[in-house]
Amino acid sequence: MKRRDFLQGSSLGVVAAATAALGNWSAAEAGADAGAHAHAHPRPLTDVRGKVAFITGGSSGIGLGMAQAFSEAGMKVIFTYMNSAHRDEALGHFKSGNAGVHAIKLDVTDRAAMRRAADEAESVFGKVHLLCNNAGIGLRAPASEASFQDWDWGLGVNLGGVVNGIATFLPRMKAHGEGAHLMTTGSSASLVAGNVGVYVTSKYAVMGLMESLCDELHGQNIGVSIYCPGLVKSNIAASERNRPDSLRVEGMAAPAPDNSPAMQEFMRRFAEVGMEPLEAGRLVLEGIRRNDLYILSHGEFRQVMQERAEALMASLPAAPPPPARAALTRTYTTDIYARERDWRNATRRPRRSV
Repeated sequence: MKRRDFLQGSSLGVVAAATAALGNWSAAEAGADAGAHAHAHPRPLTDVRGKVAFITGGSSGIGLGMAQAFSEAGMKVIFTYMNSAHRDEALGHFKSGNAGVHAIKLDVTDRAAMRRAADEAESVFGKVHLLCNNAGIGLRAPASEASFQDWDWGLGVNLGGVVNGIATFLPRMKAHGEGAHLMTTGSSASLVAGNVGVYVTSKYAVMGLMESLCDELHGQNIGVSIYCPGLVKSNIAASERNRPDSLRVEGMAAPAPDNSPAMQEFMRRFAEVGMEPLEAGRLVLEGIRRNDLYILSHGEFRQVMQERAEALMASLPAAPPPPARAALTRTYTTDIYARERDWRNATRRPRRSV
């Protein structure tokens, strides 16, 4: 209740959260007709021990939580960083001399650097089995006021960085053929809109990307997931410190830290109600092992997700489409939603909303 009240009462909360999770639904509440797809759900990366994970933006927040969770499950972990102080702090979370953790400095918008990082990962640990596109920025620009620089930076990192990771690692995963998984950190803003249009646009885009990959890679022994968290303790509110000078509005100085009473109160309450990153990382690992397309860990925004879905359905024409057009449409639409629905309904078990 604390986190729900906080999010609904804070405009900044919309930046980080607008999601719905599985909560405590029972099989009956979910309408547990398993359907025809539930029996054929592949799990390419159920056994993760000894496998190699590559996590972008893994030196703090959710990325660090993933690195810790994967390491404790026996994986070899590569994480990337931008800030050396964050790297050093992150490495302090692992056992001294942990030979299964390696850090690489990387700007995910740099395609050549992404390729070099992939080469280094393979040189250090061997074939990569899990790619976690986690690096992202919490740009707070409304779409109605954003500059070209805002758009270029927000989409360049949050969408372009994901594209660069997939285009670099997916061919290598296909080549080694040992089973692999692609995971992208989206957001509650991948599910419902808020007042931060640049951020929302980038996160809606990666949702479409991961859904498309799920459809295209079905049956190829490569799983696909998107994690859509709400509030998780992280440094995302301080993203502006990493904005390149070339993407600042001409004449705009680097923004000073926001030390206003309102921001201090927000950060205090953020620390009080935000999920611990390690808990988020463990939930992500569980979803990867199960090959869940949607990994949803926060239950605060179930209602607004339902309202969005109902608004879409209510906007359809009342009259049924011509049968010939309806039949043709089914030849190019996907069945991933039916597959995921049936799989989740068949395996749903009560769990707490975290």
